This record gives sequence, structure tokens and C-alpha cells, in this order.
Amino acid sequence: MVRPGPNLNLVKPLGLGSLFHILPLPISNPDLFFVCLLLSEAKRSPAGKKMFKKAVEAKSHQRLSGADRKKLRRAIRDRFPTASDADIDALLPPKADITVSKFQNRAQVYAVEAGFPVFFDVDGRGTEIYPTVFALWKVPELLPSFTLKGGEVSRYVIGGADLMFPGISVAAEGLPSFSAGEPWAVKVPGNPAPIAVGSTTMSSTEALKADLRGKALRILHYYRDLLWESVEGHYVPNAGFFEDAVFEDPSFFASNQPAPSGEKATDLSDAQESGTDKENIGESVDVNDVVSERNASPTQNDSENAAEEITTDVSDLKLNDNIAASESNIEHHPLSAEDVDSHLDRCLLQALHTTVKEKDLPMPGSTLWSNHVLPCRPSGITLDIKKSSHKKLSKWLQAKSSTGLIMVKEDKYKKEAMLISVNRGHPDYLLFKPEKRPVEKVDQAGEQAATEQRSKQLLEVVEVYKSSVHVNPIFASVGADTGKLYSASEASDIVFKYIEKENLVKQTNKAVVVLDATLCDALFKGAIKKGSTYPTEIHKKDLGSTFVSRMQAHHIVTRGTESVVRKGALKTVQIVTERRQGNKKVTKVSGLETFLIDAEAMASELQKKFACSTTVSELPGKKGLEVLIQGGVIDNVARHLHEQYGIPKRFIEVLDKTRK
Repeated sequence: MVRPGPNLNLVKPLGLGSLFHILPLPISNPDLFFVCLLLSEAKRSPAGKKMFKKAVEAKSHQRLSGADRKKLRRAIRDRFPTASDADIDALLPPKADITVSKFQNRAQVYAVEAGFPVFFDVDGRGTEIYPTVFALWKVPELLPSFTLKGGEVSRYVIGGADLMFPGISVAAEGLPSFSAGEPWAVKVPGNPAPIAVGSTTMSSTEALKADLRGKALRILHYYRDLLWESVEGHYVPNAGFFEDAVFEDPSFFASNQPAPSGEKATDLSDAQESGTDKENIGESVDVNDVVSERNASPTQNDSENAAEEITTDVSDLKLNDNIAASESNIEHHPLSAEDVDSHLDRCLLQALHTTVKEKDLPMPGSTLWSNHVLPCRPSGITLDIKKSSHKKLSKWLQAKSSTGLIMVKEDKYKKEAMLISVNRGHPDYLLFKPEKRPVEKVDQAGEQAATEQRSKQLLEVVEVYKSSVHVNPIFASVGADTGKLYSASEASDIVFKYIEKENLVKQTNKAVVVLDATLCDALFKGAIKKGSTYPTEIHKKDLGSTFVSRMQAHHIVTRGTESVVRKGALKTVQIVTERRQGNKKVTKVSGLETFLIDAEAMASELQKKFACSTTVSELPGKKGLEVLIQGGVIDNVARHLHEQYGIPKRFIEVLDKTRK
């Protein structure tokens, strides 16, 4: 147990408008991290009051054990599937101590000792974890973000108000897709640093039905709230942050320009991508300095919004060895960032016209780059994505996707951008005239091997639902097929169709649905204890999840051309290491058939890989097959299943019984 040191003193406010202040005293133990968290007396769900508007002192501070650290990392990885291991390591360094502060209202705050708070858990259950603004300033792309219409709107957000749809700037391609209850951040145009984090109050479908009116984001934590103020040494990320508002960062666009020489640009990019704090790189800005320079700081135009953040992970570019070698032998004059961007656009259009076929889609971004874009470059020209204004392959593909030329989606398991489709009716595509010149040939044998490897790894798991006796009347009322499998969003649409048909939306509160007898039975019959009163209303944000929970759960597993539909929740692969006679270790693997993996083939593969004997036996009760491997190779087997067969880590259960 880590107790608060003498470096913290709380002074009660003199009036309602006063804030709690921290009087820094001499620090007796500089390594002791303290979080003087001033939390609101919020409810256990995000629907409560603002998390950090009112004060309550933490009841305990303690360091996390090794097991709790792993549990926290797993919870964060599940909560933020787009975060890479490098992102998580940047926020929770492997060798640093992590502390947790627990409060009377069950809320918990996690922080790096002698650092800043990085995550807070609304109810302490691990299912409602959100990053702090300090974490988002370090990894801005950890969460998707809404962009305000201007810096003036930020006054209301950092004043404690929730984010309303009229204050959001909607891009030309339309409102992004999101569900109710998702964590989202808030940004100001021209400033890469988020100013707040919260939970969506409705889905994008519901928002469009409401004509983009009402509350978009329930703000839980924001810049200048009591969490930010309570930390000793609190800071702002750039000169766009002021006391009462946040505007575009004057140095943001300039900082994203390429360095005068390629060597310096590479050094800067490497330092930023690795998350290291080198001198003059990512330096924090003192609050008082920003406030004093507010009138003297120029602002940038909204056109600077196109500049990309430079604090994300390094994209893995699997370049063709022959192409890379040939590029290194070509002498050429250095190109400006604008020239590289222009060549990239022309090479992409040339590739889309000549070598990228519909049958090849979806295609990994690394394959598009090495096998299609690079072979289309002009003779004597070397293309380096780091010398473009985008800096990274993934950001360049996302920029092209935002124009509508292509559709790009990130593979959350492989952490790589995937080319999904090509808009061959786009004006840029139609106006481009491809050059009639020989294109460098791709190594067919290598491509075939890569295709076979991808087919082995290509695994898709989809959770679907089927109508049950509880919800059959709702399906019948709207004419939906009760024998069909539906995704969660499709099932939610059915119940909302029923609400619209029966006009069940409460007139005095559009976010509330009045339950008639049919809908009440569908949602709560058999789930309410005898003697308890059935509810008469339900909030829209809870309706979809409650309706889906009353349906029959199924899952679809697809690997290559093979697909299977099973009833119930998806079972995990279990890997167990035990000791046998003679103090020898054996590793047992079961549950492979769940992910369409042949146990006999796996046993033969692991026998060659680990140079050990393997056997296959049937589990008791005909519950599948089990592969037994001689030796303690539990970690290697788990890594092999994840990397070679694409099984997500959350579906691999590991138990080492030999460790004491």
C-alpha cells in the first residue's frame, strides 16, 4: 500500500465558485507518485455527473502487482483494439511502476509513478476505461475524435458542458460511423491535441434520424477540470491551449514540414515515432507562458487541418528486397515534399489503372506499396514515403480514402491498413490517362507464397444473433425474418422500426421510449423477479443492447473459403503446460477446431517447428481433439497461433501449471 506523502495538502474552497487548490510542499520522496484526484460524486455509469467537477479524496493509493499490470494491459487492449503494443508501452512503460488510486464511488485512476495519470475507470470493473488528456496528448490517435466547428466552441467544453451535435464539424464524406456508449475524444481544428474525452450518447444512425440535434458526447474529463489541475506539474501540449479556450496550434503546420535534409528528417521522424523525449522534440508548454503570449501568438488558417499528427506507431512497410536494392543504386536529385506527394498520386493512379484488379481486393497496404505503387514510379525516381508530407504509408492511404478515390480500413488484428475498394468513377481516376510503358514484374512465386500465407492467417470471427421466443412478436410486427441471422446493429434497427411504427417515443423527452405490452414482454418477461414492477420506459441508448441480449447468440468463423456458423458464444483455444513423471513438461492444446484448424496438421507442424514429439487424442465426452507436445513451449505455441493463424490474443487462454 502506498500512502500519500507530505507533498500534498488540500484546502477547502471558500465559496461555490472556488476550485480546490494544491499547495505544493517539500517533496520527501520524489519517486512517490501521488494523484490528488478531485473526483465528482458521479454515479457508477458514465450517465452520471461530470467525473471531475466536484471533489472527493482518494481512499487508497497503491502500486499494481505484476498480475494486475497484465490484467490492466489486457483490458486496455480489449477496450482500444486499434492501439498497438507500442502505444500501450508509451502510456504504460513495461519497466515503470503503475499506481492506482481508488475512490469511494468505485472509480479508479491509473498513473505512471512519478508521472501523470493515463487512464481512469468509471466504476472499477474494467469495462468503462477512458484515457486522460495527458494520455491523448502522448498518443492522439488512441481514440477517434470529433472536431469542433471552431476554437470558440471549446469554451463551453472546457467549461464543463457536454458536446452537442450543432457544435461538431461534419466532413464532406458525412458523419463517421459510431455506436452508443463508445469512447470518443474532442479536438479543435488545426490542433492535434484532444481537449476532452467522453462517451457517445447515441449511434450515428440515431444521430442522422435526429437530424444531428441533441447531445453527441457526454463529457467525462476535459482540459482544466479538477483531474488536470490536481496533478503537480500539469501542463499544456502546445501554444494553442489558453485558460478559457483552445485554438489552433501556431506551430503545428510548421512542425510537420520536412526537415531541410533527408538525414535530419529521418532523425526527427524516428524520435517522434519511438515516443522518446529528445531535446526540443515534443517539449511541453508551460501554462503561464501560453497565457502571457496569447495576444502575441498568431493563428493558422483552417486549411492546416490537413496536417497529420506525428505521434502514431511506425507502419510496417514490407518492401520488396529487389526494388529496395535497385532504388539504393539510383542517383537522383532530392525531391521536395510537394514533388514526392505528386509522384505518389500519379503512381497510385497508374497502379489503379494497370495492375490493381478487383479480384485482388482487399489488399494489404504493404502489398499495394511494394507490388503496385513502386513499380509504377518514373525511371530514375526514388519514392520515400517518409519524405512526403504524410510521413507514413497508412496516413497517405487514409488521405486518399478521405477524398473518395479509394476505401481503406485498418485490420485491427494485423495493425495494417487494407485497401478495400477503388472508386473507378472518381473524377481523379477518370481524368488520369495511364502511361503505356512496361511495368516492373512482380515475383510470382513470392506473391503466391505470400498469398498462401495470408490465406492461412485470414481469419474472420463475426458475432451474430437469431430471433428468439422473447422477441418474435417484434420481428413479426415489422415483417422481419425470424430465421435469419442478424448483426447487433441490424437487430437494433428492427426494434427501432417497431418503435417508429408504434410511435413509442416519449413526446416530452425524445431520448426515452415508452414501453407497450409487446415491447415490455420482449425486453423483460422472465428477467424481472416475481413481485417486482415492470419498467414503463427505457432510454434509447439501453434499448439496442437489451433487445440483442434477448436474442440467441451465434458466431460465424471464416478462414479462407471455409466458413461455419455455430450457436452460442465463441470458445477459446486453451494452452496448458503440466509436469509429468521425471519432472518433464508437456504442453496441451485444445479448441483448435473452433477456429477451423486441423489438429492432426497442427501436430505435424509443431513437431517440425519445435523438434519434439507430438500426439493427438480425443477429449473426454467427444468435446474435440487435443494436441500434446513434449516440452514447455506454451508461449511459443500461443505466438505461433496468433502470428501464423491469425487467432486474436483475447481468444487464446494460457495456463502454466509448472510455475510456482
